[in-house]
Amino acid sequence: MKQSAFFLAAFCAGTLLTTSCTPDKTTGSSATTTETGAAAEAHDMAGMDHAAMGHDSAAAGGSPQLVAMNEMMQKMHATKPKGNTDHDFAYHMLEHHKGAVVMADLELRDGKDATMRRMAEKIKADQQQEITALEAAATRLDNAPTNYQPNNPADPFTSKMKASMDVMMQNMPQPVANPDMNFNMLMTLHHQSAVDMARAELAHGKDTKLKEMAQMIINAQQKEIQQFKEWHQQNADKM
Repeated sequence: MKQSAFFLAAFCAGTLLTTSCTPDKTTGSSATTTETGAAAEAHDMAGMDHAAMGHDSAAAGGSPQLVAMNEMMQKMHATKPKGNTDHDFAYHMLEHHKGAVVMADLELRDGKDATMRRMAEKIKADQQQEITALEAAATRLDNAPTNYQPNNPADPFTSKMKASMDVMMQNMPQPVANPDMNFNMLMTLHHQSAVDMARAELAHGKDTKLKEMAQMIINAQQKEIQQFKEWHQQNADKM
């Protein structure tokens, strides 16, 4: 199945989530070599082997929150792009929101800090509501015409969506023992990724309702990012 180019390179940047992300070194016929080389790059940026994505992040020194983030990324990676900006934004943001709900549930299960728990409750409620709207939009746009090239790294929408993942993966924090701090750090990055994806939709989307939702996501999550950062500064001892 053809995969989305803007996620393939982003996965290789997440050293905390992957133990390896190296080119396929399997030796075969010259035809096979060609396929895994130049021809494969069109569908799998740089021909990377992502089989290692399924490893257990907790066993690698992670945390339940990090495992949830990893699983979310795998689901986003597995989402086949149609080539319509609105359709693909809706489906990828849908998985992104579902990941946030899982992370909020983990905070409500393991966290002790009252502020982080309140934010988890709000994030879960808000994103569950938006999940319903995203599911409806995604279904409505299943037959939308193509208007961008998801496997072309130079495509403006593809480039912006990839950048939204790169920022999150390249800044992944080292997990700590405190579950509230892990939720705080990972959700800050998670929110920033959502803001960047929403900005890509505002710039290149055509669907009025989705563009309105994208603006709502930006407004709400930028505010929460600031709240996360303020809490982080006040709770440095939890590192």
